[in-house]
Amino acid sequence: MAGGFVWYITDRYGGNVTRLPDVFSSLDEDERPAPPTPVEGTDDIPMTFLLAGSDSRADGATTGEDATDDGGSERSDVLMLLQVSADRRSAFAISIPRDSYVPVPGYGTTKINAAFAYGGPTLAVQTVEQLTNIRIDHFLAVDFNGFKAITDALGGVDVLVAEETHAFGVTFTQGVNHLDGDEALAYVRQRYRLPGGDFDRVQRQQSYLRAVMATVSRDNLLTDPGRLDDFVLAVTGSMSVDDELSNLDLASLALSLRNLQPDNVAFLTVPVAGTGMEGTQSVVYIDMPPAEAMWSYILAGNLAEHLGEFNQLPAVPR
Repeated sequence: MAGGFVWYITDRYGGNVTRLPDVFSSLDEDERPAPPTPVEGTDDIPMTFLLAGSDSRADGATTGEDATDDGGSERSDVLMLLQVSADRRSAFAISIPRDSYVPVPGYGTTKINAAFAYGGPTLAVQTVEQLTNIRIDHFLAVDFNGFKAITDALGGVDVLVAEETHAFGVTFTQGVNHLDGDEALAYVRQRYRLPGGDFDRVQRQQSYLRAVMATVSRDNLLTDPGRLDDFVLAVTGSMSVDDELSNLDLASLALSLRNLQPDNVAFLTVPVAGTGMEGTQSVVYIDMPPAEAMWSYILAGNLAEHLGEFNQLPAVPR
């Protein structure tokens, strides 16, 4: 039964996913973090992704304020470290602000999104591995425009807004807002006119992902083949992954996540010490002591036991 399901997913959706070539092949294995060790008594290990969200799909990621925005370029506005537990029953997503001031191999200390502009996904992976000492298994890019199709395939999603704001011709009222695809796209893109700027946008992006998972779970999408097909086509159509993640790997991962519940997915943001200026650039400074504690808990496999140690941004996005 499971084998047939994996074959069906591979055949139906595999060709809908864009592949990014050679993301990991040029990395020096001796300089990378060690792979995680299997859970005692099993061969199971966690799987870690670097997730980048952008406003356009492209084979080579060039992002950030210093990047050129021409036909094949990509501007990354989201960067998350996403890890699924070894038993595939829990996960966490850690947002890294795009203006985080960090060492980028070969380019000194600069904004983390400059890694995309200078070296695409490969340098982004290398930068985040160096920052966290966590080995990244796969790279995943998600097109913001895909959020529209994903949202519409679900019949809309509900998000909670702390105070009325306006963006891209859409008004978000205080309280619960039911968003269609166009409204969801405006919601995750808005940064200006929010009190916290990009920090508020990070919270909105996390809120949107929570809403998608909650809708899938609440509506029992797995029991509605038509809506499920529309949803999976929308998701896979907005994805680009490294070419080391095969269609069979993707299908097997999807099957293994069938018991992952929204309440078992934690969203966090890298601890931030503050903001400032470096030359003419506005940057975000990571608070390294708690950030390093966060990385160590991830490596030890016990982050879930220490979530209360990290100061969170407001639970209700503006």
